[in-house]
Amino acid sequence: MGLLDKLFGDKKETKKMENVKLAVIYYSSTGTNYQMAQWAEEGATEAGAETKLLKVPEIAPQAAIDSNPAWKEHLEATKNVPEVSLDDLEWADAIIFSMPTRFGNLPAQMKQFLDTTGGLWFEGKLANKVVSGMASANNPHGGQEATVKNLYTTMMHWGAIVAAPGYTDEVAFTSGGNPYGTSVTVDQDGNMVENNIDKAVKHQAKRTATIASWVKQGLQQ
Repeated sequence: MGLLDKLFGDKKETKKMENVKLAVIYYSSTGTNYQMAQWAEEGATEAGAETKLLKVPEIAPQAAIDSNPAWKEHLEATKNVPEVSLDDLEWADAIIFSMPTRFGNLPAQMKQFLDTTGGLWFEGKLANKVVSGMASANNPHGGQEATVKNLYTTMMHWGAIVAAPGYTDEVAFTSGGNPYGTSVTVDQDGNMVENNIDKAVKHQAKRTATIASWVKQGLQQ
């Protein structure tokens, strides 16, 4: 095995997903994180996982939404995407979150949903979930890393197992290089600045599903 294989893993090795159930949960106001969530679902499905693509409920005032045509248009375009429920968290072996940053933190919509998980946490039903996070902002240092790390703080309270992408694939070096989770910069026209974001997201999703399969096998022994 060569140096790159040791660093990035043997890509020829196939991983059995052991019936992993993976939920992709996102919040998106104008579409960036919806696109990332779709790529994550595609990657997890390609890896053999059973998937759900789910959005957190919108709680912003209607006046704020109406003031931004792109926001209003995106809400209408994704009105048929199912909203996440606590039952979905209980169902999942693995969860990938995607969200924009808000002042270096989670958007209120995502935080509001996570704040409703106390009952499942108290019953121990969130322990050992394998989780991973992704984020976006309008500039390269707009808080993407802090947002993902703040998500992981909540996940540690759950007793979840964080599956960060690290530098386990060469794509990390061409897609922004955030080891905590894929992050993107969105320009004023709504375009992602970095290259190969779709590949980075799919790698992160496949890695999350793979780790979840290992955990699930271990718990069944």
